[in-house]
Amino acid sequence: MKSGESTRLLKHRYARLAARLAKLGPLLQGTITERTVPRDDPHRPGKQKAYGPYYQWTFKRNAKTVTVNLTRSQAKAYQRAIDNHRKLEQTTQKMRQLSLRILEQTTTSVKKRKPRR
Repeated sequence: MKSGESTRLLKHRYARLAARLAKLGPLLQGTITERTVPRDDPHRPGKQKAYGPYYQWTFKRNAKTVTVNLTRSQAKAYQRAIDNHRKLEQTTQKMRQLSLRILEQTTTSVKKRKPRR
């Protein structure tokens, strides 16, 4: 961030970030994993066949890891929601930084005392 920005400009940037939040869709935390499972091929002894892909959503609930199996279409929708959550986190971090700068510029701080000798 630039050091000499006016309060008006900082508030404008904050409002743009808030508008960006309003456009986000569903939010989810977690990770989507695509898995394939290699197994012995019953039709070709000594060879393996890959089964899948299988999609899994892993997240934390009450400090425990939970894994849910998903269909391909669910995995796509859930991944969009996870991406939205990550955008939310990035945007709120920027908003916190701007908020601090706005508050520092619009409030008076405690006067510093001169050090004693």
